[in-house]
Amino acid sequence: MEDIKLLETIVKAIVANPDKVKIERKVDEMGVLLELLIDPSDMGTIIGKEGKTAKALRTILRAFGAKNQARINLKIIEPEGSMRPPRPAPSALESALSNDI
Repeated sequence: MEDIKLLETIVKAIVANPDKVKIERKVDEMGVLLELLIDPSDMGTIIGKEGKTAKALRTILRAFGAKNQARINLKIIEPEGSMRPPRPAPSALESALSNDI
């Protein structure tokens, strides 16, 4: 459960409401899945500009998992009432381009 302690320590250090941080750990054939639940007002902080903070958290967990022969994935649960604006639907051009790759 060191992976939970690692994620919890990092997340609690950067959010405004550390007491609201909850992490659930699930293990299946794909590896370990850590589900992060936070206060809705902290969503922007955890996602970061262009998703960079979330990507950094996932990179740290992947490196930690590689050291411990485990595949660790992070899922950030979007809480009710989060301050993050809804994601726009992809345009027809973006959809066509992503299918060609």
